[in-house]
Amino acid sequence: MDPTKTLKQKLSNLTVEHRQLDDKISGLLETPPFDQLKIQRLKKRKLLLKDEILTIRNQLLPDIIA
Repeated sequence: MDPTKTLKQKLSNLTVEHRQLDDKISGLLETPPFDQLKIQRLKKRKLLLKDEILTIRNQLLPDIIA
């Protein structure tokens, strides 16, 4: 399989998961009492996904030095 295609698929999956976590966090914040520990864990997972998304994007679109 093409490495670029694999990276694009992984990027798509991570982006969907990131969006789902955002929705889940918003939902938890709407219904008190808040489970602060669960929210913190979800936010940490969301940040890890964001870092991974940025890494893959950089691999797909490397900086061009002119």
